[in-house]
Amino acid sequence: MRRAFKVLVWFVVLTMVVPSALGAAIGYAKGWPASWRQASWASSGTLPDAATTNTAKVMVLSSRTGRWKGIFAEHMSIVMKLAGDTSWTRYDVVGWGMPVRENAYPADAFWYGNSPRVIHELEGEAAERLIPAIRASIRKYPYSASGSYLIWPGPNSNTFVSWVVRHTDGFAAELSPVAVGKDYLGPGLQFARAPSETGYTVSLNGYVGATLAYAEGFELHIAGGTIGIDPDDLAIKLPAFGKLSVWDLVELSPFHHDRTGSGHLLRTRHKKMPASNAGMMRSESRLNMKNTIPRYRSFPHQSLCKSF
Repeated sequence: MRRAFKVLVWFVVLTMVVPSALGAAIGYAKGWPASWRQASWASSGTLPDAATTNTAKVMVLSSRTGRWKGIFAEHMSIVMKLAGDTSWTRYDVVGWGMPVRENAYPADAFWYGNSPRVIHELEGEAAERLIPAIRASIRKYPYSASGSYLIWPGPNSNTFVSWVVRHTDGFAAELSPVAVGKDYLGPGLQFARAPSETGYTVSLNGYVGATLAYAEGFELHIAGGTIGIDPDDLAIKLPAFGKLSVWDLVELSPFHHDRTGSGHLLRTRHKKMPASNAGMMRSESRLNMKNTIPRYRSFPHQSLCKSF
């Protein structure tokens, strides 16, 4: 019994305490705006002009959140447009007033001064068909009343994105491991499909839970943080750092070349998605791939400090 307790203590120290401490050190070393008024909320220039983008698109964006919370958490939003639309439509949840907001910020806005990344993208006819269903799910979001927002363990902004993904058929996306609140499923013991639609999640009031899925791998959710392994990605998931993959290290190697012979670096590999979710999707690498789920990385190793 004592041996098992020691193993548990070391597990917690190595997988939660140490990563959190390192993340805190990096975050404090970089610093952050003193208040939301001093932070930038302007367009980051991450997305192209919607008026020059002819196809329909659905995207999930993620960026580090503000002040000390950015050490441990990211904020996700949903951005989309139909073919022919000349502007993006963005959906977020915030912690004041009516939680669900439409176009409260530029589509690719800095969040507390932190630049967003596209972590999931669907385009073309599949996106055109999916957008009405996404809007219908947003209208049904159960925590849309004033006062229903709870920063931890949820429901919060990441609960919103995760709920819409889970409750919209065909919206299969591997979400950020450091999007605290994404695994809040409601009060009590709850079960739901994983956001990628390749497995399942169980959660107890958002405090503890687990996910087992092909895209996400195996995750333990403890106090909002995620510890996990993704064998297919050769990756581990840690609080503050998110997903750290061997493939990231390979991509940083000066001897790495893609297999297309084009000479361009392939920044992500891709997982096959269920046949029912056929469509055109792109990861943050901006490569067009059919019938794939983009592999998610919390941030590239080469921009470790910039991600906080």
